[in-house]
Amino acid sequence: MEMVIASTNLKEDYWEQFELRDQDIEFLYNYLLENETPLTTAELLSVLVEERIRQEKVAQELERSQGCELYFPKERYQEGQRLVFPHLGWRKGTVVAVRPGRNPDLGPFEVIKVQFDQGETRQFAAGLEQHVLNQPLPVEEEEPQFDKQVILETYGDLLSQRLIEGLRDHSDFVQIAAKWFPRALLVDINIGHLNLAEAVLDMAGGGPLPTVKLLEQIELQSNVNPKLLEFSMDYALQEDDRFDEVGAAGEVLWYLKRLEPAAVLEPPLHLKYSGIEEDRSLFTEDMLRLEASLQDELSPPPQRLTKVDEAQISLIYPHWREGTLPLSAQTRLLFPTAYEAPRIRFTIVDGETDERFPAWVVRTHGYVYGLKEWYEKRGLMPGSFVKVQRGKKAGEVILTRLARRSGREWVRTVLVGSDGGIVFAMLKHNVTAQFDERMAIMVPDVEGVDEAWEKTLREHTPFEKIVVSMLRELSKLNPQGHAHASELYAAVNLLRRCPPGPLLSLLNSRPWFVHVGDQHYRYTESEEN
Repeated sequence: MEMVIASTNLKEDYWEQFELRDQDIEFLYNYLLENETPLTTAELLSVLVEERIRQEKVAQELERSQGCELYFPKERYQEGQRLVFPHLGWRKGTVVAVRPGRNPDLGPFEVIKVQFDQGETRQFAAGLEQHVLNQPLPVEEEEPQFDKQVILETYGDLLSQRLIEGLRDHSDFVQIAAKWFPRALLVDINIGHLNLAEAVLDMAGGGPLPTVKLLEQIELQSNVNPKLLEFSMDYALQEDDRFDEVGAAGEVLWYLKRLEPAAVLEPPLHLKYSGIEEDRSLFTEDMLRLEASLQDELSPPPQRLTKVDEAQISLIYPHWREGTLPLSAQTRLLFPTAYEAPRIRFTIVDGETDERFPAWVVRTHGYVYGLKEWYEKRGLMPGSFVKVQRGKKAGEVILTRLARRSGREWVRTVLVGSDGGIVFAMLKHNVTAQFDERMAIMVPDVEGVDEAWEKTLREHTPFEKIVVSMLRELSKLNPQGHAHASELYAAVNLLRRCPPGPLLSLLNSRPWFVHVGDQHYRYTESEEN
């Protein structure tokens, strides 16, 4: 007998219009209950899509049967019973006679006579356990709407987001580190257990420690699934403000919040940004390219991001001063990320020496912290290049100083006057790292520049006044009497935190800032009000 293939169809936008239904919630709850293991969003989505496919197949079969029972040779039937035959193109008929079958090789079975609605009469086996038609008809292989792999590849991101939103709306589910489980089935973790966990982390210098290590130390006894016990502990720690989950995606690590560096919890002085108005309608393509090339974490990300394996950054004073790196649109892709954790503890690998040291990704404020000592050891200055590369292991990132032959070079140098004002001079300094000639600024008097920064804050110096002052000073070093926008960007950030956008907007909205070409600007006093 030639096998018939069932043809099924869903609405074209079925998966695009996917919404979590009550029966989906019940299915997932029971699935987690039966497995006793917390599952990720991706794992839950996989089983849910599979269940939806099954439900839709059943629904379509019922719709086709129109109240008739599906014919399977293993079942027994009675006279007058209405049947539908999927392998005959879903034809329908009525059982008009039942008699015993006669075939010693098959054992006891029955033969039913069916009169089809079209008038034809045929006989079929019944009560026969071994028969090819006892298996449901396969769905056409070319139907992508019923191919789980195709569905997940095509709609995975959308379905994941809908699933997360739906589960978060139901308090019966709890989530930690992208895994879900029913709240009612969590193992009880009491305050005593949490106090012991705090003591263990305290002894470890704050952390980070994985949950398994904490459980070993506090000797929490339970006969439940170890994964469920670990999940329950994670959830209890997450709900206690003393603890911070600092692991990258796929890894749960705990740290005592009170022992985390202050600059990880809140932006340090030189990275605090008070918003400045900007008119992006003034931006040309050249300005947008310049903004992107400066890789400031405060700049808006481009609409499309290209995955890269390495990036090169020129430091500005605030990051050099605080020992941080910007999480720009490009570098963000190279550092560890997390499902929810705002802070991630990870490892930096020195590309020259293979030395390793801890650092932090501060996702909420867009910077990496913990590089001050490395900057000093490597002889970096504002304007120095730093190469960022993906690490060879998960949770590691390679940073490399772009070395150069040590020698004395003419470098723009910031000097602070007795009145707290800033001027620039070209002076010779010993330089051991490659640098961006436009953005390089040697800072021999860090305390003096810090005092100038604080004075700017204290006196609420207007942004435009700072820009005018810096452009005047920079222009003195150039025979043509102008400065490049990137030079001005680096200089302004000696006195206040400012991304490129507001600066470029200001330069192109005031007549006294004259664009002389290729993002070079001259200040013309006669034009100023």
